[in-house]
Amino acid sequence: MGGLALGYALACYLAFLAAFGYLVAFVGDLGVPRSVSAGPAGPPGQALALDLALLALFGLQHSLMARPAFKRAWTRIVPAAAERSTYVLLSSLALALLFRFWRPIPGAVWDLRHPLLRLGAWACFWAGVALALASTFMISHADLFGLRQAWFRFRGLPYREPPFRLTALYARVRHPLMLGFLAAFWAAPRMTLGHLVFAAGMTGYILAGTLLEERDLLRQLGPGYAEYRRQVPRFFPVPWRRAGKE
Repeated sequence: MGGLALGYALACYLAFLAAFGYLVAFVGDLGVPRSVSAGPAGPPGQALALDLALLALFGLQHSLMARPAFKRAWTRIVPAAAERSTYVLLSSLALALLFRFWRPIPGAVWDLRHPLLRLGAWACFWAGVALALASTFMISHADLFGLRQAWFRFRGLPYREPPFRLTALYARVRHPLMLGFLAAFWAAPRMTLGHLVFAAGMTGYILAGTLLEERDLLRQLGPGYAEYRRQVPRFFPVPWRRAGKE
């Protein structure tokens, strides 16, 4: 069973890589047939309703399945070693549904024409993508995507969650991963109405999701996390402040 769990985890991880890669192209309008601003359109009212429903589906799946109470109930059905991988797989499928059925809404909110402004927007976009990906390695990339849990099962070892450590940017900002996504979602040389709906919807999900995550971490880690939250900003780092310093 350990080998089966490890193979399943690897397949789910490949699904994540495909979804993440397409997400970058989807948000950046980078030559894919369907993107946040290109693809089959429809009446604006219907497109808005469908797009909001897709965003809500992703947000609910992503937040609900991450809650400890859901995990406790879910692992009565799914083996504990496959719980995180299943979460990753279903998140990737939720994104795939969004990519497939998203309806662009035309009309420009802004359109940067000056070459330096466009270059700056693209630089922020790619910096956000790089930050989001790099942040996963600042904690435990393998644990975040379910590979570590399956590896422990494959080796016949009891699983232990990685300890809470203030590594790299996490000593200066509590959610560098989400900061990277925010930069990528909003840094657009041309912001269409459809892109605005996507960026605003994902921002709402990020704000709500991080609040729920921190509530769970407070219960799990207690005063230590409360002090960390007091010292370190949620999204935007202050250069002269880091955890352990005033």
